[in-house]
Amino acid sequence: MSNRVLRGSGLGGVSFEDDRGVEFAPRQMISYDCPRGHVVEVTMAHDAEVPAIWECPHCGSEAARSTGEKPEPKQEKPARTHWDMLRERRSISELEELLAERVQLLRAGEIGPAHLHRARNTGKKTA
Repeated sequence: MSNRVLRGSGLGGVSFEDDRGVEFAPRQMISYDCPRGHVVEVTMAHDAEVPAIWECPHCGSEAARSTGEKPEPKQEKPARTHWDMLRERRSISELEELLAERVQLLRAGEIGPAHLHRARNTGKKTA
């Protein structure tokens, strides 16, 4: 098996196949105009869905089709906040009840930061 390895050839290197007798798929040249004056030409398959914008390889700007075709505006969902997700699970009356319970526990010193807890009278005297 090791006798069949071609020495000196790396991965992703030169292909040892030739293009004779190969029929390429139909192609089309699409051109884009960059706002900074660059013209970008991209070869695509004839049946490919052609995007209305393409990133300019020279400057990274969004280049628009030379034909003037405009991209479709994207339908964006409004961002869901923590409050929106909470309201999907609980009603206002349930939230008020939970808040009252938590405030009661906080005032009793059972929950919350230690520095807010009142010293409890445990019956032990400290010297």
